[in-house]
This record gives sequence, structure tokens and C-alpha cells, in this order.
Amino acid sequence: MGGGSVFRAVGLMGVVMACALMLMSVAAGRAVAAPPAGGGSGVHQGVASCAGSTCHSRPVGTGLVVRQNELITWQDPSSPAGLHSHAWRALTESRGQAIANRLGLGPAQNAKACLGCHADPADSRGGRSQLSDGVGCEGCHGAAGGWIASHYVVGATHAGNVAKGMKALEDPRVRANVCLDCHFGSARPGQFVTHQMMAAGHPRVAFELDLFSSLQQHYDQDADYAKRKAYSGGVKTWAVGQALALDRALTLYGDPSKTNGAFPELYFFDCHACHRQISDDPKARPSAQPNPGRGGQVGLVPFNDENMIMLAAAAKATSPALAARLDADSRAFHAALPRDRAEAVRAAGRLAETSRQLGQAFAGRSFGRADTMAILEAVLSNDRYTDYIGAAQAVMAADTLLNAMVSSGQADRGTVARIRPALDRAYREVRDPNSFRPEAFRQALQQVAQGARSLR
Repeated sequence: MGGGSVFRAVGLMGVVMACALMLMSVAAGRAVAAPPAGGGSGVHQGVASCAGSTCHSRPVGTGLVVRQNELITWQDPSSPAGLHSHAWRALTESRGQAIANRLGLGPAQNAKACLGCHADPADSRGGRSQLSDGVGCEGCHGAAGGWIASHYVVGATHAGNVAKGMKALEDPRVRANVCLDCHFGSARPGQFVTHQMMAAGHPRVAFELDLFSSLQQHYDQDADYAKRKAYSGGVKTWAVGQALALDRALTLYGDPSKTNGAFPELYFFDCHACHRQISDDPKARPSAQPNPGRGGQVGLVPFNDENMIMLAAAAKATSPALAARLDADSRAFHAALPRDRAEAVRAAGRLAETSRQLGQAFAGRSFGRADTMAILEAVLSNDRYTDYIGAAQAVMAADTLLNAMVSSGQADRGTVARIRPALDRAYREVRDPNSFRPEAFRQALQQVAQGARSLR
């Protein structure tokens, strides 16, 4: 389906820091580079500790158990898969320096507000770790101090590595929470993009777990991989990612430190609800449209509900009881926002709990063809795409779900390819947020829906 190329066309890439680099056991009995001396289980050993032609830095992927060229992919400057390695260097370039200058942070490459996501944290670096690694192997896989010396030995198991500190990224819940630390934010220092940062030029943060995972893939999901792990890409990963993204947003919204003086932290809200053309012409008409999922309130800054919309579609198709609760909790949260922060925080907590329960339900579920078709229909036939952010998320969802059906053998590749022109039209409608036209987008999405119904 070419999800990577169309995703770049939408203009949502920014500095992609999705989870990548699946570190795996190397073929038993092979010589390996000596691990660095010292370093406890919580210490990052650095990218150099994973390098070497007998480890993860072969010029070509010819390893017996894993490809062993994972670092070459991680460094590829021509692919989204190489953006993690470029994360720190991006701070030294003109855009990063300009953002830091506007914020008065000094050199961006030294700013604590930037390094939490653009490099491994300073308090965890040791061994051969260095800032210029950017988001290295351990940024996603976990500090290797406890397992780097044993993960390649004869008899090593993935479960044993996880017990020693490796992240179980094959679990979509673990993967989502690792990725969300930078791709939405966390409570840790240097891992939250404020509205002030975006005003200074930082890209708007967007997140879709399955698509980001495919862009960052450094490994093959072959029979050997399936034997050692059971990573579930596609619909399950997309659905879990939507649930945990909403959970993360609401949890951080309730953090008392995430405010801006007399104002709320506007990062949580829909950017384009405010960033619209203002005119004193008496003939001018408001460009904002009422959103039925938000209670129809006019003139209020709405919470960014892109993940709510997607999660509601997934829940409606697979978990009716939780879907009804999600709808009630979402409406209560939107209604509380303009009345009282304390009430809104309590409502956010209830909605976050429902999101977590949906994430758990999705993680334990197998998604069949009927499930995927029902979710796709719910995404495409939705009346809540009044704003750019929800629309962009819907296009990515449609692409992800159609790709998943093809890759799992649930749909014919040629039939899905005939839907591509309509999907490309929908992508064009969200290419530029400043020229987003809700009616034109919904028309484009209906063409995708008509094509998708032919898969039945």
C-alpha cells in the first residue's frame, strides 16, 4: 500500500521517533564484540555496544537468526527508519537552533527540554553511550546493562532478556507506552512538547502506533521470530495504540504541573480550533463547524479528540458495552471542560480508565476479517470529522486497516489497490492543515468507504 510514502505526503512526519530496532539474539556460537566494562542494569551502553559485523552492523542482512544489519537500517538517511539516529543532530540544525533561540534555551543540543526525546537521558548514559547517538537502540529496547552480555549466548531466551530489563516491544501495550513517551509526552523532564514550543516552530505531535512501527521496522517477522515472540501488528496494534494514546493524553492533562499560568496547557487542545482565519467583514462566515461528539458548543477550545474518534470506532465494532461507556465518558469530559478544571480532571480520569480497559481488551483479542471490516466502516462513516486533526488520523487509520487486511490475507491486493485513488484523494485533503476543507474531506472519505464496501 505504500503507507510510508503517502504518510510523508501528508506532512505529518516531523522528527519521527517511533519505536524501532528489535534487538534479538544472534546466532549461537558466533563470535561477538566484547561488551563494555561496568554499567548496571539501568545504564545505557550506547549504540557502539551493538555494533560490529558479528552483532547488528553487517553491511547486508545475512544473519542466521536475525538480519544483523539493524544498525545500517537505523542509520539510513534516505528512509524514515533512519530518523531515530538523526534525532540529536536535528537539534544542531537551523530549525532546531531557531526554536531554541525563540524559547531562550541556549544551544538546542544542550537543552534539557529537548534532550529527553532527542537523545538518551543524561543520567542513564554509560559505557560507550554518547549524545550524538540520538535515540539509540536502548531508547526503545531498554537499558542493556543487565542483558547485553547474555542475550546472545547459547540458550538465551527472549523471556530471560525481558526479565533482565529488555523491553517486550512485541506486546503492543509495552510498545505504545515506550513510543508515547516522546510521541505524545510523559511526566519525565524533557519529554513534553508544550504549546510554547509549537509556537516557536516545533512540529505538531501526531501518533499512530502501527504506522510508526512499520516505518521504523528493522527486523523480519519470519517463522523464527514468531517462534520466539508473538508480535501482533496491524489492527490490534492500531487499536491498542489509539486506546493508550488517549489514556496518556488524559492522564497528563490531569497533571497539575501541565498548566501555563492562568491558562491551561494548550498542547492538549485542538490546534485548528483557534488557528483559523479571523475577519471583520460582516459577510464573513465562521469556518468552525459544530462537532456532534463534543456537545455542539460554539466558541470553546475543544480537547484534541482525534484518538477518541478512532477509539470509539474500534470499540463500537468489538466491545459494545465499553463503547457505550466510552461515549458517555467522552461527552461528560467535553461538557466539563468549560465549567471547572477540577471537574474536568475527574472526568478525564474516568475516561482514561475506560481507555485503559479498552486497551487491555484489544490486547487480548484476535481481530478477524469481520472485526476489521466493521472498524473500517465505523472510521469511514463518521460525522465527527469537522477538524483537521481527526481527519488526518482517519486517513492513516483507513490506510492501516486496509494494509492489515492485505497482509493477513483477508483481502485481495488487487481489489484494495483499486481503492487507492480515493484514499490518495483523502490524503491530499489533509496535506495542508491551513487549507483543510471538511466537506471536501468527507466527500473523499465517502469514496474510500464505497470502495471498502466492495471488499464484502
